[in-house]
Amino acid sequence: MVDAIYIHIPFCIRKCGYCDFLSFQSNEIEREKYINKLINEIKLYPKIKYDTIYFGGGTPSILKIEEIEKILKELSFDENSEITLEVNPKTVDKEKLKGLKKIGINRLSIGIQTFNQEFLKKLGRIHNIDDGINTYKMAREVGFKNISLDLMFSLPGQNIDDVEKDLDKLFLLNPEHFSIYSLIWEEGTLFYEKLLKGEYKETDNSLEADMYQMIIEKSKEQGYIHYEISNFCKEGKEAKHNTKYWKNQEYIGVGLGASGYYQNIRYKNFSNFEDYYDRIEKGLLPREDIEKVSEDEKEEYRHLVGLRLLKEGILESSDKKFYKIYNKLLKDGYLKKIESNGEIRYILTEKGLFLANEVFEEFV
Repeated sequence: MVDAIYIHIPFCIRKCGYCDFLSFQSNEIEREKYINKLINEIKLYPKIKYDTIYFGGGTPSILKIEEIEKILKELSFDENSEITLEVNPKTVDKEKLKGLKKIGINRLSIGIQTFNQEFLKKLGRIHNIDDGINTYKMAREVGFKNISLDLMFSLPGQNIDDVEKDLDKLFLLNPEHFSIYSLIWEEGTLFYEKLLKGEYKETDNSLEADMYQMIIEKSKEQGYIHYEISNFCKEGKEAKHNTKYWKNQEYIGVGLGASGYYQNIRYKNFSNFEDYYDRIEKGLLPREDIEKVSEDEKEEYRHLVGLRLLKEGILESSDKKFYKIYNKLLKDGYLKKIESNGEIRYILTEKGLFLANEVFEEFV
């Protein structure tokens, strides 16, 4: 049964140099129109009681409190539901954070990226170090008890000491959860253009591996659980919404360019406003790409995403075609086999963790 919804807010104050997410600058009139269409899209789905609601983007925190509340009023949830909003530090103040908490947002994902001013500028972030730290502290002051911070590493010109300093500042703040992703050089971004021109260089693979190893070790020393390849949390503070993705559970995705997985169909919405609005005005789901998922494809995808979960991994498949892959990966030291309560599960080893993409390719 589906009980999760992702809501895409495709608006930003300014696009960052590394970002290839679907996002645009906007004004209040455009945002109001978009929210009305988004609500109409939500109404095209059955009334569902949601266990997790996730506002992503773009910069969802660019919206007014009343606009976010208007969307939430169309959704059914209770006090136990996890309701996450991605936040850019430059788009909130203490009053706005109070308002977010009052309307039901109970988890924030704050886009810090780095605590180094030089790298913030290089990334094109609109906030500075103090903005990021103050936003976190204000969120604490108004009562948020579940905060995730987003960081990046392997940035152009970054060394392992820079990453360690970022972690030290993160641990002083002591969030319940944090995500840390290595930079991906996406075609069509400003960063990619600078890479092609030779202005930026990719981080050496061995240095990036050393950075990642250090991140894992220091996080464990601070009591964080490394529960997913790029995610760390305090006990019981895993991201409930994202964990549904990794467990290959169905979810509804609404908004411009949003992806979803519902009723055995993977889909992606239209990425341009004209087509998105046109479909909704006709009372149709604004889907551009639709793929019916077969049982075989479902099993493949279950392995691809499930192995990202480092504590529970994947339940052994009853499909014998996977046994050859399991045995190869066990022999090569990429997987370990765990038997518990009559179940057999496969989990990435440390070697498998550092070569995860190679492991995943075996299942495609």
